[in-house]
Order: sequence, then structure tokens, then C-alpha cells
Amino acid sequence: MSAVYDNWERLVEAVLKREQFKQLALCESFSSSISADLSSRSSFSSSLEDFSGSRISSNTIDPGAPSSTSSIPYREVQAIKFEEIKKATKNFQHDLIIGEGGFGRVYKGWIDERTLTASKPGSGKAVAVKKRHQYASQGYEEWMKEIHYLSQLHHPNLVRLIGYCDKAENWILVYEFMPKGSLDNHLFRRGHQSLPWETRIKVAIGAARALSFLHDREIQVIHRGFKCGDILLDGEFNAKLSDFGLARDGPTGDMTHVSTRVMGTYGYAAPEYVATGHLTAKCDVYGFGVVLLELLSGRRAFDANRATTEQNLVEWANRYLGDKRKMVLIMDTTLEGQCTREAAYNVANLALRCVSLEPKRRPRMAEVLVALEQV
Repeated sequence: MSAVYDNWERLVEAVLKREQFKQLALCESFSSSISADLSSRSSFSSSLEDFSGSRISSNTIDPGAPSSTSSIPYREVQAIKFEEIKKATKNFQHDLIIGEGGFGRVYKGWIDERTLTASKPGSGKAVAVKKRHQYASQGYEEWMKEIHYLSQLHHPNLVRLIGYCDKAENWILVYEFMPKGSLDNHLFRRGHQSLPWETRIKVAIGAARALSFLHDREIQVIHRGFKCGDILLDGEFNAKLSDFGLARDGPTGDMTHVSTRVMGTYGYAAPEYVATGHLTAKCDVYGFGVVLLELLSGRRAFDANRATTEQNLVEWANRYLGDKRKMVLIMDTTLEGQCTREAAYNVANLALRCVSLEPKRRPRMAEVLVALEQV
């Protein structure tokens, strides 16, 4: 009987370990137990206060609530009435859908920024309205975390959160509207004109500024989910980082890392994070390096439609990076003649450093920013 129990325990352990790694691709919600109706919760203000004030010890493994209110000075977010959001999006009209993700659909709308009431299309301020889908993979904690960080972090290269709505099941976030959409769309979606070299470098610099800002705070913030689709572009192709649902406060004091569940998008997550759940700012640096490779090659971080040896962008590109003669083999052919070989090599070499298997060998984002500004 003892042997039976031993075998059963080993089987359970193996299954649990396999499921842990599956979480990376699934990017599931932080806690499946959070299913209570919002109407049964305490007020939004007290919920956010409780959420922001939670403390995490160095040996705690948890979904990732911010460590303390002392990390960032709190600024009250603006509540917007559901009826006004409904009017602003013409009752969430299908024609106004501008995107869709793990949280739900994103609609374009118009509001009066002073009164936070709906305005006619073309007047007032254009906004992006993210409405949670009933069966969305992302949940309440991610929604709260988005508000927690974006209501307090302010930088030209971070997307601006204007307000929220928490009426019943209608969990809604209202952001500034970004006319050019996501970098992901411009690089990979058919129908978009290829981005020129100068624009790609401009976008990379903007994203680097955002991460550098997050990492260089007194208590750093780790984005944890950095990817091409999180980089939004305004009318002048200025990059702004979005999607803070997976973000974490970085390690403090003598801590070298934060222990957390493995979450994110396959292809962008740092190998050591996938293997151990140990999160540091260098995990964001790895993700940034992957995006640099996407900008250079025009290929996705992971593409199942390619040959097996070419599906993972980092593994494929590593064969050619660092060699000026072979580097041309990874370059997006639409960039031919738009940059010098030296400039392309410098960016490729920077990407190679960012995706190093050894976290200590990856540069800080402040160093990455300086290098890109000199290209």
C-alpha cells in the first residue's frame, strides 16, 4: 500500500509541475477563486486601499499584489458612470471595436474630459474603452493592478489611464486613445505598411524610456508581461507602454528577486523566470531584447507556422547575431537600404546582450536606452 501511495504522490507532483509551465502560455487569471459579484464587495476605494496596502514577505509565493503603499504615492482615480461610457461607445457598437485581448474588447469612444460625460464623435476627447468579457481569462486582481499602477505612474511613454467603471459585472477601464494602435499590428498584421528603420528605432527608444523609468524608481516596478502588443503608438509613432495587469513591485532590501507564479507570453519570458518563478528587472530586459529582434527581423517571437528550427525567434536569431557577415540573414528585407550595416549591427548586438541566458550579462534598461539613442 505504501508503494501505491508513493507512486501516486510522484504522479501528482509531475502533473502539478507540468501545469505550472502551462500557465505561461495560458496567461490565466491570478486567482480563480475570485468569482464573487462586485456588488457584494466593499466600495472600490476601500478595495484599492486594501489591495495597495498588502505586504509580501521575501519568502512568499503569491500572484503578485504590490508590496506596499509606500512604493508609489497614491492618486485617486476617476470613476466614470456606466451610462456615460455606454453613450460614449454608442452602446458598445461593433463598428467601434479597435482591439481585443485576454481581458475583453476595446472600443473607441468620446468623452468630455472635464465632466467625464459622453460627447459626440469628433468632439471631446477620443478614448479607448476596455470592457471585460464575461468569460475573460484575466480577472479582478489584474483589473485592480492596472488601476493601481497606471493611476500613480506618470511618464510620457506610459499610456494614460483616464478612469474606470466597476458597476456590477461591468469592469471597464478608460484610456487615452492611441491612433496608430499597437506595434504588433504594424509589424505583423497584413494591410499595414512596413515601418521604416527610423520609426522602428524611435519606437524602441520610447519603449526603453518607459522600462527605464519603471526600473529606476526607488522601489522599482517590473512589468512582467512586456511584449510587442503592449507597445501602443500615438499619431506621431511615439511609443507608450500599456497593460500593467501582471506588473509587480521589484525586490527590496536584501532580496535579489521576487518569487511569483510564472505568467506572461511564450517567447518573451526570460528562461530563468520560466524555470524558477524568480522575477527581476532583468526579465523585462530579456523581453525587450525579443522585441528588438522582432523590429530587426519582422518575425514574431514565436511562430508555429514556421519550420521547427525557426519557430522560436531568439533561438533562430542567435545563430547569426554577433557576426556582421551573417547578421544580414535575420534582417527584415523591407529595411534594405534604410540603414547602415554598422547601425544594424549595433542594434543586433544590443539585442543579443538583452537576451543573454545569464541575467547578470544583460544590460540595465538605462544602458539600453543610451545605446539606442546613439544609433
